[in-house]
Amino acid sequence: MTSPQEDTSPLPSKDDRETALQRLQEAYADERISHQEMDERLGRVLTAKTQSELAEALTSLPEEHAGTVSTIGAAVGRIQRRGAWRVPRTLKVESAYGRVRLDLSRAIIEYPVVDIELQLGTGGARITVPRDAVVDVEGLRTGLKDLRYRARQPSGPGEPRIRITGTMGTGRLKVRHARR
Repeated sequence: MTSPQEDTSPLPSKDDRETALQRLQEAYADERISHQEMDERLGRVLTAKTQSELAEALTSLPEEHAGTVSTIGAAVGRIQRRGAWRVPRTLKVESAYGRVRLDLSRAIIEYPVVDIELQLGTGGARITVPRDAVVDVEGLRTGLKDLRYRARQPSGPGEPRIRITGTMGTGRLKVRHARR
């Protein structure tokens, strides 16, 4: 067993734990792990004090469903999603030249944490998130223009978390909360 001085991995975040719990639930629902194994792993996830302990609780689990990662892209033109569309766990958006419009306000969000990875050259992006969503833009690198986002005060437990990462070239990203 490693001592706390030997293990330098950071503490697991709330998002890391929620993602791990989601993976366990999916594996159990797909009958890839037994009820007893799920109970044991749940305990390990909830009591993990380091990232490595959290990772150990997930070893030998099947990878996330292929349907939980989706890529949309266009070399030139507009990328747009709106209405009641199903949001994958991880959405990769790639565009060399063009605008991106993602409206998650009426989308079906099945995951507690959604990662949106942007790889945009020129052209801007606008993302509308649900009214009660918590947005994290710390992993986003912008080029010429700054990000436009005014964070909202979290309304309570259970709100979806939207993490936006990636690279913006010359365009601007605007993130806003839905009004309804």
